[in-house]
Amino acid sequence: MKWTDVQAIAEALYDRDPDLDPKTVRFTDMHQWICELEDFDDNPEASNEKILEGILLAWLDEFE
Repeated sequence: MKWTDVQAIAEALYDRDPDLDPKTVRFTDMHQWICELEDFDDNPEASNEKILEGILLAWLDEFE
C-alpha cells in the first residue's frame, strides 16, 4: 500500500480496530498505525495533512 491507496488504508485501519471511533484519533497516532500496517510500503515522510484527512474520512465511512 502507498499513501495514495486511501480506501485500502482506511479499510485496514478499520479492520485493525473496528470499535475505534476515527473521530477520536489524532493524526500523529493514525500516521504511526498506517506505517505499521503489514502491507504498507511507502515513505513515511511522504504523507501530509491532506492525505491523512482523506484517509480519516474514508475510515469514518467504514466505521459508520
